[in-house]
Amino acid sequence: MADFFWFSDEQWARIAPLLPVNGKGARRVDDRRVLSGIVHALQSGGRWGDCPPVYGPKKTLYNRFVRWAERGIWEDIFSALAGAEDAPDRLFIDSSCIKVHRTAGGAKGGPLANGIGQTRGGRNTKLHAICDVKGRPLVLLLTPGNAHDMRVAKQCIAAMPPSAELVGDKGYDSDELRAWLASRGTMAVIPPKRHRKVKLDCDPAIYRQRNVIERMFCRFKDWRRVATRFDRNIKNFMATIAIAATVIWWLK
Repeated sequence: MADFFWFSDEQWARIAPLLPVNGKGARRVDDRRVLSGIVHALQSGGRWGDCPPVYGPKKTLYNRFVRWAERGIWEDIFSALAGAEDAPDRLFIDSSCIKVHRTAGGAKGGPLANGIGQTRGGRNTKLHAICDVKGRPLVLLLTPGNAHDMRVAKQCIAAMPPSAELVGDKGYDSDELRAWLASRGTMAVIPPKRHRKVKLDCDPAIYRQRNVIERMFCRFKDWRRVATRFDRNIKNFMATIAIAATVIWWLK
């Protein structure tokens, strides 16, 4: 299996207990083989039909991915692994735009309902994230690419227990957000915007660590189906993000 992705024994021991259990009498095709094939497809960015035969029928790979995406299973696995450790004292927040391929259009509900927005650079989906000091994602959220970061900042932050510090760029400089963070006992490490009449302090040593979340996005986009969105349905693309986060950071 040297030429293909395959879950190691250690990785599989961590993920296997989190997989759903079929009903009485029902049997699934080998989970380890199928899930390895799904990861291969998402990493390489190829079509499902191009997956090597070692992973089994392409229809089985695609159906398993889509059905579990619809049920939110991939996100549940990510949440279980990412939430297994104590909440960190320092969190980082940011977002990154992901180019939407032309084949990702036409999903039921329309573009906005599926997290696709028109920007100056074309159609994009925006991935909002919170990570720890090791650059490991803890919260992930998708919006249309033209959504402002502040619209969902509180939603992302509230998904975590209050931290001692929250580090973000100038896009998160808001009196309302700062006051809300203070009410949670969190110090905002956010540089002030230029137009502020009264400049606020921002610890430069802590702020320099913000590159961990930039590097996190870069690692995400090493997966071709994350770097470019091919999925029409937002649940499918969220599943892609969750699987990538799980494999890259939380199965080590």
